[in-house]
Amino acid sequence: MHILVTGFEPFGGESTNPSMELVRALDAQIGAAHIHTAILPVTASGGLQAALRAIEKIGPDAVVCVGQVGGRCAVTVERLAVNVDAFSIPDNEGQQPRNLPIVAGGPDAYLSTLPIHEMVEAMRGAGVPAAISNSAGTYVCNHVMYGVAHYLAQHRPTARSGFIHIPYLPQQVLDKPDKPSMGLELALRGLTAGLRVMVCALHSE
Repeated sequence: MHILVTGFEPFGGESTNPSMELVRALDAQIGAAHIHTAILPVTASGGLQAALRAIEKIGPDAVVCVGQVGGRCAVTVERLAVNVDAFSIPDNEGQQPRNLPIVAGGPDAYLSTLPIHEMVEAMRGAGVPAAISNSAGTYVCNHVMYGVAHYLAQHRPTARSGFIHIPYLPQQVLDKPDKPSMGLELALRGLTAGLRVMVCALHSE
């Protein structure tokens, strides 16, 4: 079994991105799965294209995209991605689409095909605050989640995909004392627990 896990480069003036740090720290093998990783640029076009190139190269059984979300205090597993770009800030290329479809004529939304409830339970069982989220936003994270799901629906319909958001790292909130954070070790424990139960679920099918 092969699982692709992606993270993102820093954006919005930050010097790091917890998703990038987590993906780099993941074990190469989790349960019965080989873990492949990729770091994506935070751009509307480049992020999705980098993810699709990795999918075409690896041919994964599942794709788990990971991104940063400021303001949340738990690891959040996303339920769905919507077919709209409405960027609140410019991406790393200075682009800021407003109320544009990600895929013209595409479905309004794609649901995650990961076992999201079991993943959240496993994270909590590992002592990590975790929850299901019903909004992946309308920025690059949502763009990539939707685009990956759309590609897989057309080209690899048996492959699973979904998205996990990670809070700020503690060093990112030194100048944002009103924002919650989560240490890298705790976030890594949660992500690994979620991936492990996901691998077990896919292996048993």
